[in-house]
Amino acid sequence: MAKEIDAQLVFSQLAPRRPDSHKGSYGRLLCVCGSTRFRGAAALAVEGALRAGAGLVTLASTEPVIAAVIARCPECTFLPCRQSAEGGVSAQSGRAILEQARGAGALLFGPGLGHTADTAALLELLGPGGGCPLVLDADGLNAAAALPELPRPAAGLPLILTPHPGEMARLCGLTIAEVQASREGIAASYARAQACVVVLKGHRTIVAGPEGEVYQNTTGNPGLARGGSGDILAGMTAALLAQGLSPLMAAVCAVWLHGAAADRCAARLGQLGMLPHDLFTDLGRLFAEYGR
Repeated sequence: MAKEIDAQLVFSQLAPRRPDSHKGSYGRLLCVCGSTRFRGAAALAVEGALRAGAGLVTLASTEPVIAAVIARCPECTFLPCRQSAEGGVSAQSGRAILEQARGAGALLFGPGLGHTADTAALLELLGPGGGCPLVLDADGLNAAAALPELPRPAAGLPLILTPHPGEMARLCGLTIAEVQASREGIAASYARAQACVVVLKGHRTIVAGPEGEVYQNTTGNPGLARGGSGDILAGMTAALLAQGLSPLMAAVCAVWLHGAAADRCAARLGQLGMLPHDLFTDLGRLFAEYGR
């Protein structure tokens, strides 16, 4: 039976900031995200990471994506990458990204990259070679599903997957209907088999851990049913992981906070009118209310 995530659990994991802390106290996160077509995915993921408290966030992407992101998020730093023929990050930039990853507390791979051969080649290199915990989302998951086996960080470092039902179906070789008919069981069995944390998104998101732990989220509403919501969640999850939360608790806290901010946003703007980037205002107010 899944445990229900609540505010007490979440804020027990999020300690108030120490007066003598600095940016290096709150993790270094590398985000490999974005393409010409999906520049907003990178912007939302990066801001999600920063708003969830990451001390240093670097975006590895192409110049057009960087130009879009810096206009919204000047707090981010950047690793300019070569552009592939499809407008995403070229596999030729893999070595430069790899060097940056080795100094990071976590690596977020996938939002907006595009489902291309370059994305798959980068994942095969960065997954085992990055030397840091890995969060796979969106096109990172699509690339992983097409590979013979799930790429994972070396030396037993953590792996978090954040699939929606369609991506979960591709990973498992099932139909979406089969996934939706047994969300808790499929997420739990896949997490155990692959020794990872699975965040199966949707109504009452399931978070499953490698030791059989299962949590269910009750925050959130249909106002999140828009492109970009998942990019924010991926950034938040990776940021909490980079700050030192366990992989399971990073995912648990991120999904609850994301949904709780969405509930406040819906009360303020309505489910029809709210947009993913509106959540940042409510996320900040939520942190302030709990003294974080």
